[in-house]
Amino acid sequence: MFPTERRNHPSVLLRYNGDLILFDCGEGTQKQLRKAKIPPTKIKYIFITHWHGDHSLGLPGMFQSLSAHGKKEKLIVVGPAKTKERIEYIKKAFTWYENFQIEVIEAKNGKVIETDEWIIKAMEVKHGTPCLAYSFEEKEKVKINIEYTKKFGLIQHPLLGKLQKGQTIEWKGKKITPKKGTFKKKGKKITYITDTVFFPELIDFSMDSDVIISECSFMDRDTEMALDKKHMITSQVGMLAKKSNAKKLLLFHISPRYSNEKEVVEEVKKVFEEAKLVNDLEKINV
Repeated sequence: MFPTERRNHPSVLLRYNGDLILFDCGEGTQKQLRKAKIPPTKIKYIFITHWHGDHSLGLPGMFQSLSAHGKKEKLIVVGPAKTKERIEYIKKAFTWYENFQIEVIEAKNGKVIETDEWIIKAMEVKHGTPCLAYSFEEKEKVKINIEYTKKFGLIQHPLLGKLQKGQTIEWKGKKITPKKGTFKKKGKKITYITDTVFFPELIDFSMDSDVIISECSFMDRDTEMALDKKHMITSQVGMLAKKSNAKKLLLFHISPRYSNEKEVVEEVKKVFEEAKLVNDLEKINV
């Protein structure tokens, strides 16, 4: 898919606490990072959905820039089958000082990376080449039930940290158990889907997402073309968000053949009202 005057090739940056996670790395990604005042050397992970050029041609330049700017920390690159082979091709075709390690993971279905705070899962989707969808899932957190602890006059105290870790505490002769003094808060979920035909398993993979970031390449009137190119149509994107109980749907990767992008969005919103077309460099808080 060609870039347009207003839209760059696909690349989405997720910031979670100190982690910078990049999904896809199309041409122009470095320039967009500079505009957003985000240092690329801070990026820890790059998740490539597939090896079509509009999703991956920014990688060689990214590697060279990271080297030139003295990156030392390991960079983890995740992608579908043959990603290791393709990264080796990049290394042979371009030269840079390999002052940082590139760890490559070829993902299929299931958990790919887990930290103390989050998990990223992958699922193989149906495109013209091996392609993955990804979900970022924040782990649930144990929170203090202040409404309960304040009955004992306990609102702020180091003891609450022990309670949060699952330990029964004693305050002014009264025992406070984790069962009553804490509650679990479900973490956020973000699902990233691009370049695939619709199939039912996408619903399960996206279930209960706070945000789905999805391609919206073709309108319903171009169903035949969408099937040929192996992309979803607008009504399918809306149905995916609706059936997976998503809270928000962010649309991108719209074919440049549609000069009236609002028409594309309105067609999705007929099925799922909470749909929004995101603009380049737009920041979304989840």
